[in-house]
Amino acid sequence: MSDELLRQVKVNGGLPAHVAIIMDGNGRWARERALPRPFGHKAGMQAVREVVEGALAAGVEVLTLFAFSQENWQRPADEIFALMELLEEYIAKEMAELKTRGVTVRFLGNLDRLPDSQRAAVERLMAHTGGGSRLALNICISYGGRAELARAARMLAEDACAGRLDPAEIDEDAVAARLYTADFPDPDLLIRTSGEMRISNFLLWQISYSELYVSDVCWPEFRKAELMAALRAYAGRQRKFGGLIQDMPPPIPEPSERRSGHGV
Repeated sequence: MSDELLRQVKVNGGLPAHVAIIMDGNGRWARERALPRPFGHKAGMQAVREVVEGALAAGVEVLTLFAFSQENWQRPADEIFALMELLEEYIAKEMAELKTRGVTVRFLGNLDRLPDSQRAAVERLMAHTGGGSRLALNICISYGGRAELARAARMLAEDACAGRLDPAEIDEDAVAARLYTADFPDPDLLIRTSGEMRISNFLLWQISYSELYVSDVCWPEFRKAELMAALRAYAGRQRKFGGLIQDMPPPIPEPSERRSGHGV
């Protein structure tokens, strides 16, 4: 099924260069099976592998996953501990293959809040996979959209106070250059799983003109076929960017013809 959907995506064209995903539904998946919430998070690791493989197969350039929000630090200590352990487990299991397959991994967010062991693992993965040219994989952890914007504003204020920036020159480009995603194009497609209709403080600036796709599938059951269905739906959209259809930018060329958008 996923192979046929991939064929349709490639035939129809209009592939998104940057796909962002709010990975939601781990807790619901576990609850429906009378399991503790950490079991849902662990099951979600397979979905991460599936979407990375799907993105590579389709030719997506940038994949950004919302793994752990700044607000998630308020969850029970045992759940946070389990999530941090799973993060380290994922890194240990996937690091070699990610590098082999040309995936550059970056973690976006306030990484200073991570425990020492997980912070070291994160830095090890980023260093080990640096230079991969097939896919930029961003994992947002300890991340919040409002906090990111506040951080950018603080950086602008510091530069202005130090005389490095004329306040009159502050524009959208100046803000974007101080976001965690400064090296990447904005997401073309935002996917949310588990059927929830909210964006949960994720990439608030960057998704201004992203196409939205909501899947009813909980994250642990999200597979390549679901990703391909989202890509096919995106290919059928008409993006206007606030203008009329005739003002749309030209179609996105095939991946081999595009400039790499992830700055590696």
